[in-house]
Formats: sequence, C-alpha cells, structure tokens
Amino acid sequence: MADLATPMSIRVAATLGLAERAGGAGATAERLAAETGTVPSALRCLLDHLVAVGVFDLDAESGHYRPTSLGAQLSEDAPEGIKPLLDINRAGGRADLAFVDLLETITTGASAYAHRYGRDFWADLDARPELRRSFDAQMSWRFRVQAPQIAQRFDWSRFTEILDVGGGDGTVLAAILHARPGLRGRVLDLAPTTTAAADRFAAAGLDDRAGTVSGSFFDPLPVGADAYLLSDILHDWDDDHARKILAGCRRAAAPNGTVVVIEPLRGQGAGTAMDLFMLMCFGGRERTVDELAGLAADCGLTLRGCSPVAEGRTALEFTVARRRPAW
Repeated sequence: MADLATPMSIRVAATLGLAERAGGAGATAERLAAETGTVPSALRCLLDHLVAVGVFDLDAESGHYRPTSLGAQLSEDAPEGIKPLLDINRAGGRADLAFVDLLETITTGASAYAHRYGRDFWADLDARPELRRSFDAQMSWRFRVQAPQIAQRFDWSRFTEILDVGGGDGTVLAAILHARPGLRGRVLDLAPTTTAAADRFAAAGLDDRAGTVSGSFFDPLPVGADAYLLSDILHDWDDDHARKILAGCRRAAAPNGTVVVIEPLRGQGAGTAMDLFMLMCFGGRERTVDELAGLAADCGLTLRGCSPVAEGRTALEFTVARRRPAW
C-alpha cells in the first residue's frame, strides 16, 4: 500500500508511449531511449521494474522488451482506453498527480490541484489548449457506453428542445438526438469545446437539429428550451458554485421548464476514491439524492423523480417551484 514505484512507473511508461514504441516485436532499451529522449540506463531500470510487475516481458537473448497483455492496455488504441488517465501530460494524468498535495486539501479544504500547479483545473485548461483537448477527449470516452443508455432509458420524448449545459463535445446530446428523431438540442460550453461539438454534429448528420452556444454556465443561459440538462457537472463544484449553476438553469427554465441532473451518486456509481478525487482536484464532491435535492430546493427547483439511466449514473428531474427560492 505504500508503493509508489509501480504506479509511477506505469504512468511514465504511458506518457513515453513505451507500449506503442515497443509493439509486438519488442525493442531494446537503447532504441526506446533514443526514440523518447531519455537516458538508456535509467530507462532500462524502469523497464526492468515493469518486467518484474508483469507489464513488460524481456527476451534475454535479444534484449527486447515487449508489453504483456496487461502492458498492451497502455497503448493509445487499446479498447480499455486508460492511457489518457495515466499520461501525465494530459488532463487526467496531470490531475491525478496533484494527489501528492492531498495533505493541503485535508488541512485547508482547498484544491490540491491549484496548490500544485498555481491555478485551478479550469484555468489550467484555459491556459493550455492541449490539456483542454485531452480533457474533452477523456469526457467523450467516459460516456461512450453511458451516452446511448442515457438516450434510451430516460423519457426525452416529452421535450422538443434540450440545452445541454456544459455538454462538452456533444457526445451525450448526439446520442439523445439519434434516439429521438423529433428532438432538437444545443450544447452550451466554452468556445474551443463547442467547435468540437459542431464538428461532431456535422459528422453525424445532426447539424439540422443540433447547434452550439459558446459561453459559461455561470453567465445567463439562453431561454426557450424546455429541458436543461446538467450531465456530470455539479460534482465538479462546491455547494455555492453548484447552487449558482442550478439557479441559472432555473431562471432560464422558468416558468414551465425542466432541469435534468445526471450524476454519479455517492455510494451509487461513485465510490470513496472518486469522492476524494473530486475534493482534491476541484473542491467538489459526490452527493446523495437528498443532498442534490436540497441544493436544488435552495434555488427554487422541486424534485419530481429520480431513476438510474446508465451504468453508474442517475437522473434527477426537477421542475420550477412556485414558491420564491431561498437562494
């Protein structure tokens, strides 16, 4: 449990692309070092440890290191898709490294990510476009299974237009529109990401029913949609920011609109490790149904119902309350 050598060795191997570079034929430490700009003796030390833990094999006669079936999962095209979570030059892997400053979060309650990198996660994405691209790709991969489930298991047919608030590159909305041919929708997100969403919609032949709006969900939202979707958004934020997001949706949805929140729930799709990650990285948290309903009630939203809609995801449907919100 105290071992850092193995997890960090695996992350460095993913970052350097050792599995792809070695391939099935394998490669010597010297060749891999030349291709990666690393020190041969140091890289050999890393590879020998990866052999010891079953991630690579070594052919003693040829001196070739090659990935095992386990190590092959580090490849870019591996179906497991874990490389973006391990590559420390991408958003997911970079965020995980902030766990070294977890003590700061536990001591102060502040984001360890901001403490380590000098700015919060979202500002880091704004400052480094390659990180934003990797984050968008990671979110798209995360929903590759869940998006079709969300499209099928929730009754979207009641609506005519959806605004997917913070909808990234449109993965979820595209799945919903494919499943519901009579439905229209738009994604609201920051400009670099909405460009990717527009490209997705065009490639899928949905550009006649799908559009984008560039902006922040902390700014006033477009009115007129009859459903405002927040998918994996609120757990990225503390309670105060989550209320601001919900309140913005309520104002745009009033008087008769619906706000649909899709989240992993604490203990139902979100374990303790993910809860700790959200706190460490964003200052956010995973929540229960009652906690989400309480935040929404503060913003003038009433919980109509909730149900599981995907692997590890639950949909909570809110309507605009008649009473004046407390927040």
